[in-house]
This record gives sequence, C-alpha cells and structure tokens, in this order.
Amino acid sequence: MEETIHWPTIADFPDPETAEHVTYNPSEADLREFSAHLETTTDFGAPSYVSDFRSRSAAQTATAVDDAFDDDDFAVFERSTEWVNDPSNDVLCVDRVVGRHGDVSAVCRLFLPKEYGRIALAWAKLLEPVEGVEPDFVTVQLPDATAEPCIRVLPEEGLTTVLGSDYTGEAKKSFLRLFMYRAKQAGGLGLHAGSKRVTLDDEDGRRDVGQLYLGLSGTGKSTLTSHGLWLEGAEGAEMLQDDVCALLPSGTVAGSEGGGLYIKTLGLDADQQPELHGAATNESAVLENVSVTADGHVDFDEPEFGRNARAVIQRDCLESSASDIDLDRVDQVFFITRNPLMPPIAKLDEAQAAVAFMLGESVETSAGDPSRIGEPIRVVGTNPFIIGSAGEEGNRFRDLIADLDVDCFVINTGAVGTTDPVDVGVEETVAILEGVARGSLDWTDDETLGLTVPSNVPGIDIGQFVVADHVEDFDSMHGELRRERQSYLSQFDELDGDIVDSVY
Repeated sequence: MEETIHWPTIADFPDPETAEHVTYNPSEADLREFSAHLETTTDFGAPSYVSDFRSRSAAQTATAVDDAFDDDDFAVFERSTEWVNDPSNDVLCVDRVVGRHGDVSAVCRLFLPKEYGRIALAWAKLLEPVEGVEPDFVTVQLPDATAEPCIRVLPEEGLTTVLGSDYTGEAKKSFLRLFMYRAKQAGGLGLHAGSKRVTLDDEDGRRDVGQLYLGLSGTGKSTLTSHGLWLEGAEGAEMLQDDVCALLPSGTVAGSEGGGLYIKTLGLDADQQPELHGAATNESAVLENVSVTADGHVDFDEPEFGRNARAVIQRDCLESSASDIDLDRVDQVFFITRNPLMPPIAKLDEAQAAVAFMLGESVETSAGDPSRIGEPIRVVGTNPFIIGSAGEEGNRFRDLIADLDVDCFVINTGAVGTTDPVDVGVEETVAILEGVARGSLDWTDDETLGLTVPSNVPGIDIGQFVVADHVEDFDSMHGELRRERQSYLSQFDELDGDIVDSVY
C-alpha cells in the first residue's frame, strides 16, 4: 500500500512571539541594520541593495494544484519547516496583512534568515502592519539553501517555500499569488492589474469612474495607473492599486497592497514620471539592483545590474495615491498591449474582452525572462501567477464583466504598424483614456481589424493611427495573426467555444 504524504501546515511552524530564536516584527530601522553589510546608502538617505537573482524564477516554481508533487517536493517543505524550528538558527519573522476587504484579506507571515533583513524591509513596506494574529499564508525564503532556485506552493495550506533565491519579488509574489487564489475561491477573480478612480465634473454632473489596467510588468501599468490624466480643479484621478487586485462578484475591486508599490526604475524620468521619480528618490524608498555609486549617486538610466532594477516606494509619497485601496465599483477595464497590429484603443464586446484576457498579448520584459526582452509574449490575464485552470479564468472573467456591465478596451502603448510605425505617446494615451472616461469618443467598426475603434478623439489626430496604413501586406499579416490567436486559444480545453470563436 502506497504511503500517504502528510504535507506540512501552518501549525508546524513555531509561535514567533514565544520562540526565543525568532526575532519577531522588528522595526524597519532594525531590519535595515540586519543587512547593513549589504547596503549602499543613496545621497537621499535610502538604502540600496544588489541581489544575486534579479527576476522571478518562474520556470522553477510549481504549485500542488497544477503540478504532481512527490517526495522531492515534500522534502522542500520539510527543509523549510526544520530550518524555522531549529533553535540554532537566527530566524527573522515579519507579519503583514494583504488587502483590507474582509472577503479576501489575509495575514501574511514571512520567515527568513536574519541577515536577509533587506528582503523583509522591502516587502514589509508594501503591506500594512499586523501583530499577534494567526497567519493565513506563510512563506519561508532561504536564499542560501540551494544553488539553483526552487519554489514550491501548497495553495490549500497557504504555504510557500522559496529556496535559493534572494530576489525580493519572490517574497512579494508568494503572498499575492495566494491572495488571488483566495479571490477565486470567493467567486471572484484575482487580477494582475492596477486600479484607479477618476472623478469627473461635466455635463453629467459629478461622478466617479472606476478603471482597471491589466498588463505585464514593464508595459506601463504603473505609469497609467498613477497618472493624473492632467485633470484640474474639482476633477482628478486617484491610484488605488498598482499591481494586484481582486474583482469580486459584487463589482468591488479589492486592493492588496496598502503600504507601497514595487516599481521598475530603469529609465525612470523626472519629467515624464515626476511622482514615481520623486517617490523613488525619497528616503523612505528601498532600491534593488539600481546603479548607485560609492558616494550615493543614483543613475536610473544605467542597467549595471540588469534591466529589472526596482524600488519599493511609499503610497504616501504619491500625490495621486488614494487613502483607500478598494474600488467600490469597476466601470472600465483596459488591457495593455504592445502589439504593432493593434490600434491605440479598441472597444471590445464581452466575448472579445475574454479573448483579450486569454491572449494577454505583450512583449517580454526584464521582470519575466530577461533573456527574451522585446519578444512577443502571451500570458493569460497578463498574470503569470494563476493557480488552477486558465480556461476557467477566461470563462469567469467573461461572466463577471457581463453580470457587472463593465466596458472593456485594449490599448496599445507601443507603436502602431511595422512599416513606418507611429509611436503612441503618453500624450495620445492620456487623451484617449480621458475621452473614454468622459464618454466623449466617437466609435466606428473597422472591418479590416474586426474591432470597434474611435473615429474621433478630442485633442489628437486619431486618423494617423490606422493600422492598415502602416503595415505592408496587412491582409496577410493580420490573417496570420488571427490564425495564431485561434490556435493559441484552442489549447485551453476548459475555455468556452464562444470565446474561441470571437478571435479578432
């Protein structure tokens, strides 16, 4: 008879408040001190660190829901529980809470070696403090445990073990991955998305428009979510969330991170992104893999440590940041792409929106696979952290937006066309987004694309972005793209046929 593996649970870890070998919830100053030997101090007083691993180890990550775990996987968790329980180890433990909405919020507990206080410092600034409450999720991160990264997840138990990686993003995503899984269990959907509230005062009176932006890291999600749309007076735009949200059946979008943002900094420009730049050069920031000279000068344009340079910045440093993180109701969803065969914006029906969700089309960035930067990529939901059936996620997305009567769009933040391409700049994108919020765009059906596109956008010449005008042999290229998309969607057995048939 085959022996049953008894997987670990949260109960297998010590109580950090009573275990003498565990340093529990130290101050941020103490966390910084624990890694003082690794710090370069910037000329504005913020700490900067360099990690050995500079992006997520997606290929080395497996979950018990999607992968067949065996004795080797059990050994990974056994190693982490034994390390935390060993009284000879210098164990650091930090608790934080992800989210504020009762249906999906969770207490998160991070265990790691005390010398890696820098990881806990950066992660702790993203979430909000909590103490003396039993955790819902536990992550153990042991950077020196293995030569190569090995990340294993037990979603039902709320446990993650990260071996062999010292990248802060592994700690961050270990909890957000489970937050999104909890949203799915609650009948909603976890989304790799930023959320925003736009307040308008026009002929329709004072009103709020709730927006969501779905996009892979590095495609402009943070920039668009935090952008004020150049609104003035009684009007304005507030960023609620930058990275991960939970769309609930009620229409509420629950935020996850109440403390800060984990932004990409390569090319961060004070003129184009003044708020983000200001926050990243504040003493409250924590920099990771950013080029900093010995005397503390920061150069955001220098990829000395790779192209995935990061900063944890505080929400309090962003004028566009709201005090709340939950969006009462979502009205509009935007899928960010950089596909040159797409217009600056297209309006989607429910099935087409599910197609856009499933395609998750963009280009690879340094946050994913640095060896493939710039290559076309498809990631369902632009969300590399889905647990469970991707096809079922597409069906649920379609059903949720149908029930909630949400308008969906795909926006191209790159260039339109392959022959004499036309860049879609920030000015054009902001004009489009403001027009969508106000409902001031005129729309027409583009039969060549099979999409509804704007015929008029106040403030810009939308006629310069006709895709077919900038693609040699457009019919052939677009036909091939549709066949590729159809083939891609056909691999998801659980995805409903009406979605597959709605490829544009």
